[in-house]
Amino acid sequence: MLNALDLFCGCGGLSLGFEKAGINILLGIDAWQDAITTFNYNHKNSKGICADLSTLEPKDIESTLNGKKIDVIIGGPPCQGFSVAGKRIIDDERNKLYKNFVKFVNYFKPRAFVMENVPNILSIGGGIVKDSIMQDFSVLGYTVVYKILTASDYGVPQNRRRAVFVGFSDKLEFKFPNATIKNKITSKEAISDLPDETILDGNVYPLPPQTDYQKLMRKNTNKLYNHKITIHTEKTKKIISMVPDGGNYKDLPLELQQTRKVHIAWTRLDSTKPSFTIDCGHNHHFHYKFNRVPTVRESARLQSFPDDFIFLGNQGSQLRQVGNAVPPLMAEEIAKQLKLELER
Repeated sequence: MLNALDLFCGCGGLSLGFEKAGINILLGIDAWQDAITTFNYNHKNSKGICADLSTLEPKDIESTLNGKKIDVIIGGPPCQGFSVAGKRIIDDERNKLYKNFVKFVNYFKPRAFVMENVPNILSIGGGIVKDSIMQDFSVLGYTVVYKILTASDYGVPQNRRRAVFVGFSDKLEFKFPNATIKNKITSKEAISDLPDETILDGNVYPLPPQTDYQKLMRKNTNKLYNHKITIHTEKTKKIISMVPDGGNYKDLPLELQQTRKVHIAWTRLDSTKPSFTIDCGHNHHFHYKFNRVPTVRESARLQSFPDDFIFLGNQGSQLRQVGNAVPPLMAEEIAKQLKLELER
């Protein structure tokens, strides 16, 4: 079995996809303890380590590998410096975190690596960051390809776009997986079985599954977790109620359009389409039907985390963990293709 190391692993969405594809995750490393706590709870055969990868040296983790060889290194260096929301400053210190990813690849010399990030990593500074990444891995002897993938092409009910770099050490050239579905999963198909009420962790589902996707998410459990409703003020609920399914702040009266000074404010999910990108729980995006933000479980469904993947920490932390993650179903397709190439 192939062994992998997950850097900047978060709660483990990328790891989960690779596990589902039959790749063994030896270690996950992240600087955020909440994410590592969730990682360890859900990845029983792996070990999550809370450590700062900007100061951690590769040799420091060798003793935890028990002599096992790392075949693949995967991960997503923090992307705040590259994202649309950020200022996209080329010299942003956070943009240099990928150098630590390169350092681990250089030390362990895996047969392959997968590094994912926001699409803007390809265009920032006229491509200067992308060119630097390609050069760094090329010097190490890797043949690298990259592509922007859309999660909804792989059965994820979310139009999340990610730039994915894949490198092979033995002159293979990775072929990115084709779309796995023709009819994309809508947000309604993903979460319509989850009620507009808090369900205490571990209680049985109050409603039966209504779609094949919901059956897939429930496959290994008959109990519901992380479905706690956020209580909004009456004023907030009244404003949300004015926004139609799939609408946004432009559907509000003029005097209410400026109540939140961000362009994503008062946006409802569209029940007939995959979700927009699930983010980190800032309370600007709302359920397509109910006058509230999605619960952690609803957000996890939109990310393709199965219902037996349980998020730990306070509600705000859980939402951040979900929003920062790589959709497991998309990760699984990348991993299956990678495994196929390596085993060939």
